[in-house]
Amino acid sequence: MLERPNQEIKRRTHVARIFPNAASCLCLVRVLAVETHEEWIEGTRYLNMELWREHKRAQLKAVGDAA
Repeated sequence: MLERPNQEIKRRTHVARIFPNAASCLCLVRVLAVETHEEWIEGTRYLNMELWREHKRAQLKAVGDAA
């Protein structure tokens, strides 16, 4: 899982070539980490739990109506 972020850091640092200080390099790495985090949060999810919750509610309602 870390290969892709490491490749992206390597690619971006090669583009920048020279950093004036360590803080500027760290800033770039932080920005990449935030971008990755946002992609994970906003990205496509393989399981949509809302559909499961609706299904469970329907099942509970059906059981309650039958009783």
